[in-house]
Amino acid sequence: MGRITYITGGSRSGKSSFAEKKILESERKRIYIATALVFDDEMKSRVAKHKSQRGENWKTLEAYKNLKNILMENSSGDEIILLDCLTNMVTNNMIMEEEIDWDTISPMKVDEIEEKIKKELLEFIDYIDKSEYQLIVVSNEIGMGLVPAYALGRYFRDICGRMNQIVAEKSQEAYFVVSGIPMKIK
Repeated sequence: MGRITYITGGSRSGKSSFAEKKILESERKRIYIATALVFDDEMKSRVAKHKSQRGENWKTLEAYKNLKNILMENSSGDEIILLDCLTNMVTNNMIMEEEIDWDTISPMKVDEIEEKIKKELLEFIDYIDKSEYQLIVVSNEIGMGLVPAYALGRYFRDICGRMNQIVAEKSQEAYFVVSGIPMKIK
């Protein structure tokens, strides 16, 4: 049976570093699922820093959709996996698949997009749960700030918040990281 650990916190809270340290405690082979897309020099720099911080001995898979199939094709089935991060996965599934005017989108279309993201996430989590994998999911806690002034921000906050709840519920262990200090919440 798979094991899931959920790690959340604000931006630059230290959640990825904490997740990497937890993984380094394991003797298992390591897989890093990178969900971010690199669009500019700032993102290239962030990716380079993360790679350097992780060090060698990681297999990196770049994916924000079809996670179950990509993992099945690129693993032996008993690795420890870091999915970093769920927030980017949600973002990319919201905006990369089709052009959408988020200011005039219908509630039904928003529900359709959220359902697609939820289906992707649940399929991956269910696969992990029935496997021998250990999975650590990193995600931003985005519900503690102001209500975004624009529609896309509000939809993103709501969808990401619900996806965070799904992973937290299905996890056996959960942490909230603040200023580099992890607090176990489950």
